[in-house]
Amino acid sequence: MDLTGNKYYKAALKFIAENDLSAMENGKHILDGDNLFVNIVDSKLKTPQEARLEVHNVYIDIQVPLSKAESFGVKPRSEAKGPEGDFNTEKDILFYTDKDWQTITVDKGQPITFDPDTAHAPLIGEGEIHKAIFKVKVA
Repeated sequence: MDLTGNKYYKAALKFIAENDLSAMENGKHILDGDNLFVNIVDSKLKTPQEARLEVHNVYIDIQVPLSKAESFGVKPRSEAKGPEGDFNTEKDILFYTDKDWQTITVDKGQPITFDPDTAHAPLIGEGEIHKAIFKVKVA
């Protein structure tokens, strides 16, 4: 998916570059209505066996680990297997049981983008993590 023309995506990248995300309070921060917002969260990391692939239709995810590196399982959505039920339109998410993915590790402070064509399993690692999850409306 080409994101270069998405003004909300550009705004999110600008916000990431110009703000100290670690200084933001936990919770949801609205940046442009339901078009662009960020959730600052503390989460428990999981083993690869516990992690689940997920996909979204309405939003692009930009995830930024803030306290330490985080690993993600990644594969093309078209290759994801074992959907868990139907797509949840209210939460814009569908999970898969598939565990056959490539693992990517992202350093603290580095953003990673997951468009609707990419299945991703976040929160792989040990301990806990403080992170930012931007939700960018597909334009």
